Amino acid sequence: TWALDFDKSIFPEMLTAIPALSGRVVGVLLDRVREVTRMEQQSEKLTALGKLAGNLAHELNNPASAAQRAAAGMLDEVQVYGHEKLKLGGLCLGAEKLAALREWEESLQFSMIKTSAAPADSGAASEAFQAGREDALQRWLHQHKVDQIWKIAPELAEQGISVDKLEPLAALLEPEALSVMLSQFTSSLRTRRIAEAMLDSTGRIFELIRAIKDYSYMDQAPIQEVDVPQSLENTLTMLQSRLRNVIIEREYEAGLPLISAYGSELNQVWMALIENALDAMHDSGVLKLSCHTSGDLMLIDAGWPREALLITVV
Repeated sequence: TWALDFDKSIFPEMLTAIPALSGRVVGVLLDRVREVTRMEQQSEKLTALGKLAGNLAHELNNPASAAQRAAAGMLDEVQVYGHEKLKLGGLCLGAEKLAALREWEESLQFSMIKTSAAPADSGAASEAFQAGREDALQRWLHQHKVDQIWKIAPELAEQGISVDKLEPLAALLEPEALSVMLSQFTSSLRTRRIAEAMLDSTGRIFELIRAIKDYSYMDQAPIQEVDVPQSLENTLTMLQSRLRNVIIEREYEAGLPLISAYGSELNQVWMALIENALDAMHDSGVLKLSCHTSGDLMLIDAGWPREALLITVV
């Protein structure tokens, strides 16, 4: 290797004597700047990917764990339900009683649907009312010599079933048959609740997968026609773990146009913008997202304190 060592003091004289040298020096400088910029961009992409993977793993863990617990509970409950069904069949009830039991169960299911559709009471009042209803159910079950009161009463109370709904059943069945019927009925309620939990959990997983596909613009061309409000919502989905104590206020102008942009890179901008706001508010408080047009510009504001980004509408 041959090397020439020049003192910096003679560079002005060299550039005057050899004008072409300035072009060569600037060319080398630009090449180095491009290389450093490329390395920084690659580092930023890797950092963004690491954050995205961490957020996604955290968000998927909760519904996946819930689905696993529900599946395990379902296996146990199916065995209980089958056992109680056999015991109910062993009572050899007549056709009239079976028809009356079926009618009672259907009316109770209809009542529970109406209760679940009704608006919820305030937290403290609702808990007190629930505790009072459970105590009343326990006393009633004890009076009618029902077994496994500790399992039956909480389940009935949670579903909004009161003592008066059980009176027709007590008039229809003997204490032994009443115990079997209520045990089988509450087992079916638990099985249904577990199935609903599994549906909610797996639905949440599919929603996260859809959001990550939209967020990353997987299997799509680099430049997209981007729906900015939807893009912001996809970014919020990736940050759910930081939004537990945050109230989101949205002000999206109706009929916003699509913009032509690199969708995945634009989402990285939203991620940085929202994370900066969350850092400033320490993940607690009100986060306001607004998106509206101003002349030939689209203004996206994610703020606490205010941070804004202007995007030219194409």
